[in-house]
Amino acid sequence: MRIVGSVLVRNEDVFVEQAIRNVAAFCDRIHAVDHVSTDRTWEIIQELAAELDHLDARRARHSRVSHEVLEPYAGTDTWVIRVDGDELYDPTRLGAFRERLVAGEFASAFRILGTVLHATELDREQVTASGYLSPPSRPISALYNFGAVESWTGALERLHAGRVRFVDGFDWDAVEPLYERFGWDDSSLRCLHVCFLPRSSSDVSGAPRSNLGELDAYRRSPLGTVERAVRKSLRRPAGSAAQVELRAEGSSWKKEKYRRGELVTVDAVPFLR
Repeated sequence: MRIVGSVLVRNEDVFVEQAIRNVAAFCDRIHAVDHVSTDRTWEIIQELAAELDHLDARRARHSRVSHEVLEPYAGTDTWVIRVDGDELYDPTRLGAFRERLVAGEFASAFRILGTVLHATELDREQVTASGYLSPPSRPISALYNFGAVESWTGALERLHAGRVRFVDGFDWDAVEPLYERFGWDDSSLRCLHVCFLPRSSSDVSGAPRSNLGELDAYRRSPLGTVERAVRKSLRRPAGSAAQVELRAEGSSWKKEKYRRGELVTVDAVPFLR
C-alpha cells in the first residue's frame, strides 16, 4: 500500500512550502503541478524537489495534467491525499493516521473526510488560528482510495468528477466522515484550511478563489477565446469582467459553505512547525 500526494497550485507562495512539507513524511510519492504561477510558487516547488527525492514537480498550462499523473494509480493499492496550497495538515497526527491506513482500517471507503478549520485569521505572534470548524461548516475530501476504481479519466482538475469506473461495491458516496466521529482536538486527520487568507505575495485581497478547473474551462469557452483576442488587440492584462465574476462567485460560495457556526480560535503550532 502506498500514499500519493496530489498538489495543484497557482500563485500560492505564502503557504505552499509548509503545505508540502507537512505531508512529505506521510507520502511515498508527491506529484506537484504548478499552474504557471507568476509569483515565487514554481521556484519554491523546484527547491523542494531538489531536497525531496519523492517529489515530482512539473508545470502545466492545463489543470487536467494534475489528474492525468494520477490515472496510472487506478486499480492499485494506493491512497491519494489532495493538498491545495491553502491546506496545512498536522504532520504529527498524519504519522499515526498512516498506520491506520496501512492496516486497512478504511479499505471499504472511497473517500475520507477529515476535520477542518477554515481559517479567517492567523496570528503568527501568538501562533493561533481563528475560523470555523466542520461541522457545521463544510468538510473537504482529504483522501481518495484508488483501489476502489478501475479507471478515472477525463477530469478537468485532479480528483474532480471526470469518468469514474468503480470497482463493484464502491461509488462516490462510499465516504468515511471522520469529522462526525472526532472533534478538532481528537482527530488524527485534521487540516488548517487558510482559504480566507492571502496565499500569494502578489495577492492583497485574500479572497477565496474558484477552482483552477473552472478557470481553465472558462478560458477554453467561446467567451474566453473572445476575451483573449480583445486583450491581445488592446494589449490589456488578463482579468476580464467574466473572470472577476467567476472569482466573486467562488468567494460567495466559500463564504456561505465555510463560515458556519461559531468563530473559534485554536493552537496553530502543529501546522506551522
